Amino acid sequence: MADFNDIIIDEFRSNGGHVSTAGFGDSLVVLHTIGAKSGAVRLNPLMAIREGESWLVVGSAAGSPKDPAWVHNLRAHPAIDIEAPGDGGIRTVAVDADEIPESEWDRQWQKFLDASDGFAKYTETAEGRRFPIFRLTPTAE
Repeated sequence: MADFNDIIIDEFRSNGGHVSTAGFGDSLVVLHTIGAKSGAVRLNPLMAIREGESWLVVGSAAGSPKDPAWVHNLRAHPAIDIEAPGDGGIRTVAVDADEIPESEWDRQWQKFLDASDGFAKYTETAEGRRFPIFRLTPTAE
């Protein structure tokens, strides 16, 4: 998976945030999560849905029955940077990550289902796992 992520990140950075591979288009952000144990910065390209000034990301792990490692890291260290398309290029944004509450989950999950048929397919292999959804909100300056 690291090789695929590296390819996606390289394309993202080379094309001002636009990624043709896997149909991401301009709907990608790169999370700079901090390892919960190691403290090392980890880069994770993810499809993101804009919600006002914030972004929504989902820990689907392509339908794996386990949460991706970045979810654990984000829960441990929710203040991170992201790279996002904007202003004709890529900008780095400091954000706070909040896991959305249960009361919002259905409404926010529907946004991912509407954005890509792949998310519905992921539920078939996730063994009942409910994918965590995070809101990434720019920090106040």
